[in-house]
Amino acid sequence: MSLEVAVAAALFVGVVAYAVLGGADFGSGFFDLTAGSSRGGAELRTLVDHSIGPVWEANHVWLIYVLVIWWTGFPESFAAAMSTLVLPLLLALLGIVLRGASFAFRKYAETLGQARLFGIVFAASSIITPFFLGAVAGAIASGRVPMDGAGDRWSSWVNPTSLFGGLIAVGTCAFLAGTFLVADAERSGNHRLAGEIRVRALLVGLVTGALVFAALVPIEHDAPTLADGLEGRAAPLVVLAAIAGVATMYLLWRRRYAIARITAVLAVASVVSGWGVGQYPWLLVDEVTITDAAGATATLQGLLVAVGLAVLVVVPPLAYLFRLTQSEEWTRPDH
Repeated sequence: MSLEVAVAAALFVGVVAYAVLGGADFGSGFFDLTAGSSRGGAELRTLVDHSIGPVWEANHVWLIYVLVIWWTGFPESFAAAMSTLVLPLLLALLGIVLRGASFAFRKYAETLGQARLFGIVFAASSIITPFFLGAVAGAIASGRVPMDGAGDRWSSWVNPTSLFGGLIAVGTCAFLAGTFLVADAERSGNHRLAGEIRVRALLVGLVTGALVFAALVPIEHDAPTLADGLEGRAAPLVVLAAIAGVATMYLLWRRRYAIARITAVLAVASVVSGWGVGQYPWLLVDEVTITDAAGATATLQGLLVAVGLAVLVVVPPLAYLFRLTQSEEWTRPDH
């Protein structure tokens, strides 16, 4: 493996981590939005607050990680993407900021009206952020980001591949969040709430699965390079994603929630990895490859050293945090 590909692989590990961990975080907004009235949905919203409260800020570590490696390791491609895709990226950033602020403010709202307003902003931002990030991925995968940064500010991300990418991102986030929330509700002893979330998660899974397969048709014509990759080197990952997704649905149906979380993570990770492997060796599809886009050798070597240090310093505390939030003690109703 060349130095350039090693750095790109380290970058993509961050993309997968953010899709899985941040995705489950963002997806909780869908269940918050569809929880129902203030009284009827209070129980589910309390579960959402309790489940993501300790980790929602930590998950953005992966986004920062991805942006820093991309910016320093492949600077010209980063500048090109930031210039062409400035609108969806700004909207995604706005969603992240509004989501975090409203999530915090809702807890300290003085009136029910304020709490409702902050709740709506939190839920809506949780949906639009993955949508625009998915649209950005679709723009890159469909070859609409030129290296000179002069791509069209609208058609670059308002196209079939980007729109399907955004919708699939929202669906996968919601499906992943549903599998985690239903397990949290079950562990806390609230079997009735677990049953309600289970039904919604199954419906979301069916819709998202249909979107994934429906997207293959426009991608064939709109993003031929990606389509060729998905039908070739990434085909095993596509098959794995389908098997893991079906397995998750079956496990949810059978109320095997603990195992369903594992297969759901595998399904999402396989979908995202399939996208990355499908467009390899391109960094910006049909524009520049990973090797040609790479920065100075010394910079790439320094990045790999930094990644190694991050694995030692950052990953263990994050893993411990997630372990605590998935423990029986944490999910007790009186915690």
